[in-house]
Amino acid sequence: MTALATEWGGLPLRRWILDVSATALLIGVSIVGFWPTFAGPSYLPGTIGALLLGLAVAVVAAWRRWGILIVTGLTIAVYFVFGGALALPHTAIFGFIPTIDTLQRLAIGTVTSWKQLLTTVAPVSTADGHLLVPFLLTLVVTVLTASLALRLGQVAWALLPAGVMLVMVIALGTPEPAFPVLQGLVFAVLSIAWLALRQLWAPQNAAISVSEVDSSRASHMRLRRLIAGAAVLAIAGGAGVATSAIAAPVQPRHVFRDVIIPPFNIRDYPSPLQAFRKNVRDEAGDTLFTVSGLPKGARMRIAVMDQFDGMVYNVTDGGPGSSSAFGPVRTNMSPDAEGIPVTLKVEVDEYRSVWLPDAGAVSQIEFTGERAEELRRSAYYNVETGTAVVTSKLAAGDTYTVDTVIPSELDDTQLAEVKFGTVPLPTQSNVPEELTSLASETVADAESPIEQVRALETFLADGGFFSHGLEGEVLSRAGHTAERISTLIGGDQMIGDDEQYAVAMALLAREVGIPARVVMGFYPDEDKQGEAVFEATGDNVHAWVEVNFEGVGWLTFNPTPPEDKVPNDQNTKPRVDPKPQVLQPPPPPQEPVDLPPTLPDDRKGDDETLNILGIIGAILAIGGISLAILALLASPFILIGAWKAARRRARRQAERAADRISGGWDELADRAVDYGARIAPGGTRTEEAATVAETLTLPQVTTLAQRADAEVFGPSEPSAEEVEAFWAEVDTIVGGLGKDAGFWKRTKARLSLRSLMGGTAVSTGLQNLKDAAAARVRREPGTIKSSTRTTTSTSPESETP
Repeated sequence: MTALATEWGGLPLRRWILDVSATALLIGVSIVGFWPTFAGPSYLPGTIGALLLGLAVAVVAAWRRWGILIVTGLTIAVYFVFGGALALPHTAIFGFIPTIDTLQRLAIGTVTSWKQLLTTVAPVSTADGHLLVPFLLTLVVTVLTASLALRLGQVAWALLPAGVMLVMVIALGTPEPAFPVLQGLVFAVLSIAWLALRQLWAPQNAAISVSEVDSSRASHMRLRRLIAGAAVLAIAGGAGVATSAIAAPVQPRHVFRDVIIPPFNIRDYPSPLQAFRKNVRDEAGDTLFTVSGLPKGARMRIAVMDQFDGMVYNVTDGGPGSSSAFGPVRTNMSPDAEGIPVTLKVEVDEYRSVWLPDAGAVSQIEFTGERAEELRRSAYYNVETGTAVVTSKLAAGDTYTVDTVIPSELDDTQLAEVKFGTVPLPTQSNVPEELTSLASETVADAESPIEQVRALETFLADGGFFSHGLEGEVLSRAGHTAERISTLIGGDQMIGDDEQYAVAMALLAREVGIPARVVMGFYPDEDKQGEAVFEATGDNVHAWVEVNFEGVGWLTFNPTPPEDKVPNDQNTKPRVDPKPQVLQPPPPPQEPVDLPPTLPDDRKGDDETLNILGIIGAILAIGGISLAILALLASPFILIGAWKAARRRARRQAERAADRISGGWDELADRAVDYGARIAPGGTRTEEAATVAETLTLPQVTTLAQRADAEVFGPSEPSAEEVEAFWAEVDTIVGGLGKDAGFWKRTKARLSLRSLMGGTAVSTGLQNLKDAAAARVRREPGTIKSSTRTTTSTSPESETP
C-alpha cells in the first residue's frame, strides 16, 4: 500500500503530480493570449477541454508505456470524437454528438482554419468555427509537453513545445496583447520552478550518504535550496515588472494578421457617391431592391466615406479600424450595439453593385437563394462604418437577411451636454479656402456641440435650393469636387442635391474640428415610412451626414433642402448662359474632374485572385480529407501495436516474479514467430529454443531457455534484479532481430498477427490444414496434431510457460 501511494507506473507519485500540474499551468498561461482575439472568455470551454483531454492522453500513454504510434492515433481519435462538442458545437447534434458535417469540418479545418482565423478581422466569433485553431493547438501541444515531461529525465525538452505554443498564440493573436507582463512573467517563473524541482528531486541529488551527512542536515540543505530558488524567482519577477512599467515598448507588436495580404482592397472600387446623379437619372422608376421589416426612421446604408482629396469623397486608404478595414462576414459582428434588434429581409431586383444595403449595427448577414454560398464567400463587413460589400456583385434574385440593432433616436435636449467623440479621421486635402472662414462664422454663436452641428445643417438646408439638374429643372451640375462645392457656396444661389449638400456640410464641419463623414443609401419618403415593405428606387437614393458624439456614436443630419424648395427666380441663374461657360473654362488643375483615376477597369484581377484562392482552398481541403482517410486506414495497424504492447506489459507486470520470467520467454517466442519461426504448440522452452536457434540463427536463445527454467523452477523466487536482467537480455535479442532484418521484414514483423493468434483454435486449425495439404502433395498421410498442451511433467524441461 505504501509503495502504491508513493510510486505509480515506475515514477514517484509526486513526480506525476508536478509534471501534470506544471504542464497545465504553462499551457493555461498561453491560452490566456487568445482573449483579445475572441474579445472575451467565449473560447475558454473549448481550450480548457482540449487541455484536460491532452493531459489524459499523455498520462494514460505514459502509464501504459505506449509508443508514439499509439499516442498519435489516440490523439487523432480524441480530436474527432470531442472536437465537435468543444470546437464546433453548432454543427453537432444536441451540441455534442458529431455529425458527418462536423467530421468533415474537423478534417478540413486542420488545414484551412488557420487561414480563416488570420483573414478575419478580430474579434472573431466561436460560432464561425474559429475555435478550431485554439482547440487543436492546445490539444497537440499539451500531449507533446506532458508526454516529454513524464517520459524524459530532462524536463527542458518539455519546455520546447510549451514555449512554441506561447509564441504561436502571440503570432496568431492581435497587436493588442492580453496581459503581456503578467503572462510572460508567470511563464518564466513556472518554467524555472519546474526545472529547479525536477533537478532537486533527481535520484543523484536525493541519494545522500548517511555517513556524509545525517537526515536532519539533508533536510536543511534541501530547504536552503528551495528558499534560495524562491528568492531568485521573486527578485527576477520584481525586476521584470518594474522594467516593463518604466520602459514601455516603442513599437507595436507585430503578428501574422498584420502581414497577411487582405483578400481585396476596397479602394479598387470607385466611390458610389460618384454615381449618385446617374442613380437618380437612370433608375428613378426601377425597383432596385425591396426590404421587409425596416422600422420607421431607419435607413438602408450602402457606403460611408470619410476622406476628401479635392476630387471625390471616398473611404480612407487606412489600416485596422478605418473605413477601409473590411473583413469576412461572421456572426456577432456588433456585440456591444445598443438599441432595437430587428431582422431585415432583402430581395434584390435591378440593383447591381458590390455595395450591400444594410442598416444599423449589423450582427449577422445570412444569404439565401441559389447564389448564397458564392455571396457568403465574397462578403465583407466593416465594423467601424457598418457597411458591407460582396465582391461577386449583387444580381437579380439574390436574397439575404440582416440581423441588426437600430439605435434609439435622441433629441437635442438629450445631447445638450454631450461632447464630440474623439475618433480617428483622415486629413482632408484640397478643401476650398473659403470654407474655413465660412464654417467659423456659421458656428460662432453656437454654445454646445449639438448647436454647432445644427447651425451648419440649418445654413445649408434653409439657405439653399434643391435641384437634380434633370430635364425641366434648374441647372445643377453633378459631382462634388472642390470646384463644384466652391461654386455651390459662392454662387448667387446655392443649388444642388444630396451629393453636394452632404459633402459641403462634412467639409465645413471638419474645418472647425467636428468629426463628420458622408453616408449614401436609401430610405422611403416621409409618408411611406414604417410600411411593411420598402421598395427602393432611384428616387429614394440619398446622401446625408453623420457626426460622432462621445458615448453616443454616429448621429444622422440632413443638410439637403426639401425637394419642393426650388428657385423661383429664373433670372438669377447666370451660369445657365452657355457663353460664360465657353469663355471662362475651369482652371487647368481642375480639368480631371470627370476622369476619376480609380475607375474599376482592372477588377477582373480580383476574380482571378479569388479563383486562385478557391483552387488553393480546394487543394488544401482535399489534402486534409486525405490525411484523415490515411489516419483511418492506419488505425488497424495502431490497434495491432497496442494489442502487442498490452500483452508485453501484462507479462512484465505479472504479480509473481516467476510469471514475469515466463512472460519474458513468451515475449521472445512471440517475436520469433513474427519473424518467421514456426514453433509447434505444446513444446517445452528447450524445444522452442531449438526451433528458434535453427530458424533464425540465434544460438544464445538455448542458454536463455535453460536460464528461464532454472529461475522458474528454482528453490526460491527470482529477485527483482534477476527479472530485470532476464528481460534486458530478451530485449537485446529481440532488438537484434530487428537490427539484422531489412526495413520491410521488420515492418512486416511488427504488423504480423501470427503471434497474436498463436495457440488459438483458429491458428491451430489453419496450421493443421496447411500440414494436411502438404502431406497430400507428398502423398503421405496427414496427421492432425492435438492442440492440447501436455503439462503433466513437473521437471523444468516439461513445464508449460
